[in-house]
Amino acid sequence: MSTITSDVIAAHQLTQPEYDKILSLLGREPTFTELGIFSVMWSEHCSYKSSRIHLKKLPTQSTRVLQGPGENAGIIDIGDGIAIAFKIESHNHPSFIEPFQGAATGVGGILRDIFTMGARPIAVMDALRFGRLDDPRAGERNRRIVEGVVSGIAHYGNCFGVPTVGGECVFDDSYDGNPLVNVFALGVFRHDEIFYGKAAGVGNPVIYVGSKTGRDGIHGASMASAEFTEASKQKRPNVQVGDPFMEKLLLEACLEAMKTGAIVGIQDMGAAGLTSSSCEMGSRAGTGVEIDMELVPQRETGMTPYEIMLSESQERMLLVAERGREDEVLRVFAKWGLDAVVIGEVKDDGMLRVKDRGKVVAEISNRALADEAPLYNRPFSKPLRNAPLDGPAVHSSDLPGDLKRLLASGDLCSKHWIWEQYDYQVRTNTIAGPGSEAAVVRIKGTPTSIAMALDGNGRYCSLDPREGTKLIVAECCRNLSVVGAEPIAATNNLNFGNPERPEIMAQLVESIEGMAEACRFFETPITGGNVSLYNETLGVPIHPTPVVGIVGIVPTAKPIGIEFENEGRDVILLGGYGSSDAEQFGSSQYAKVVVECVWGAPPKLDMDYEKRVQTAIRQLVRARSVESAHDVGEGGLAIALAECCFGEKGIGVEARMSSPLSNEFLLFHEGPSRVIVSTAHPDAVFEAARKNSVEAVRIGATLKSRMSVGNRTETLLDCSVQELKDVWENSLEHLLHTSVSVE
Repeated sequence: MSTITSDVIAAHQLTQPEYDKILSLLGREPTFTELGIFSVMWSEHCSYKSSRIHLKKLPTQSTRVLQGPGENAGIIDIGDGIAIAFKIESHNHPSFIEPFQGAATGVGGILRDIFTMGARPIAVMDALRFGRLDDPRAGERNRRIVEGVVSGIAHYGNCFGVPTVGGECVFDDSYDGNPLVNVFALGVFRHDEIFYGKAAGVGNPVIYVGSKTGRDGIHGASMASAEFTEASKQKRPNVQVGDPFMEKLLLEACLEAMKTGAIVGIQDMGAAGLTSSSCEMGSRAGTGVEIDMELVPQRETGMTPYEIMLSESQERMLLVAERGREDEVLRVFAKWGLDAVVIGEVKDDGMLRVKDRGKVVAEISNRALADEAPLYNRPFSKPLRNAPLDGPAVHSSDLPGDLKRLLASGDLCSKHWIWEQYDYQVRTNTIAGPGSEAAVVRIKGTPTSIAMALDGNGRYCSLDPREGTKLIVAECCRNLSVVGAEPIAATNNLNFGNPERPEIMAQLVESIEGMAEACRFFETPITGGNVSLYNETLGVPIHPTPVVGIVGIVPTAKPIGIEFENEGRDVILLGGYGSSDAEQFGSSQYAKVVVECVWGAPPKLDMDYEKRVQTAIRQLVRARSVESAHDVGEGGLAIALAECCFGEKGIGVEARMSSPLSNEFLLFHEGPSRVIVSTAHPDAVFEAARKNSVEAVRIGATLKSRMSVGNRTETLLDCSVQELKDVWENSLEHLLHTSVSVE
């Protein structure tokens, strides 16, 4: 009689056809431990079974790519024998259930992805999505999640000693029941210091290092592959508990052990813990891995093989050493006060074999687990769309009031409350940190710095996933170009709802295809990333939210910032006024915040024009022909101009334009391919624009302490810079600490 009932199968997030495939692969009924192993390795979180077919459409190669998708992190050559490893990962579901530990362990996990490759982490960024803070019903819970997530990120990064140098934060009721916490990390190393996650060399010892194994995080991977329900709050044991000080020791010990030359392969125990690290290392090398549960360091008594294999306890690594040299490795970890135990060896049979007190409790092909998970070409229809095609007519009677409402909104207000909790200067490499167009970190001992930016726009993608995603890639590349960096490679985090719904699957497909087109055009191959599906609560999905992280290289120099530096400088709009109509305007922050209605389509993107604008601004920044540079993004021209005025010197602007656009569209439309610069050398700006065949319009000049904007003969805005800055600077704390009663 079968001991595996349909209820047990369903509890492991497996379908009956998937269970039938397990029976076929094994030729018998699985043990309970084997069922758990299959459930985590075949989960959406680990196997990408709904997205793998479509992810193959992404460009992944260039002359700089040393390692693309398939390893723990992508690797890019930046010259002079130096490489960078980088990746982005999500910790969405854990951060909803337990915000502090969910976010903290998200940072810990992505850091291990970097140093398991042999790279020393030098920067972290985060892309955060929360529900609205001013919602009468959900606001209190959302505020608790925000404070917990930010504290968790700050705690782990600060204690570990890696700077959190930037990111983004969005508030929308789409994320009320399902926040998104996407964390990016980047590390640096020499080409001859690269390590891979392969269990090579039959007879080589398999060594467990780091923290002891506990019961935290069991079934974390399968939990992250299901929608939230009323029972989700009971899943706190699925959330891991992090120890950043232990991880710092683990980093130093791993890098030192790598230098011995005794390590053959190494991988962190992330999602699915000991299960994923062992079978993936074996699968990559085409070998078998045999491990003994009795030898695994445990911090709790009475743990079963099932629990040990599925635990996602943090700060653990699995490595393979050369036979006969294991003592060299063990001595290094002993020096750092860490557990290091030989728990098995590499075999020649391609099997994952798990023993417990001499008894085999699991014996499965590594390839079946890591490479032969079910692959679904799920049906897709038209993307889900909850917004109308047409919206109301827009006629404002209070443009200064509209500007202040936008500056006070959660998406556009200053995020200093968040980033001031982060140590963004630790290790003394940060050239441009939070609040900049892109973060810039120098590579010591070289003339090169690395710029990095994260961008996403679920609102755009909810209206058109393909065009919205192309705009995200363009925005990310533009942010790099505005600091003078050449974009060279990308990583992504694809956050979507339930792929079993054709309208949600269509969002994912359209987004991937838009990303493929844009990344190919902007020459930024995808080197790896993360897919996070089933981001739904009680059947309500989040906005389709692809997040793109792009890195670039730039000669090390004092950064050119966003803010105006001096009075009497020409202010030029590189790229021109752009254009907008009522349909495109419906996707703007103005529509969301002021009109309180989203409709229509995202702005139109001309990728060729965008690329020429980026080339022009890179040339100007590198030649030091401009004193400040700021791209026009969410909120439009008026928001960008205001942000240019918010520097320590309080330099304002008098802009007098001549545009056929209506006042609301001119000030607040979000058409791409535009950059505001201030300069003492306007001829250089116009010449760069001419050479790259893009528009450049002188719109005014800087002046002391006021922001005045007009179109033709009409003054549209005339405000004190300090008054606007006070609204912008204080709004997030006000939203966090002001309760909203239910009417």
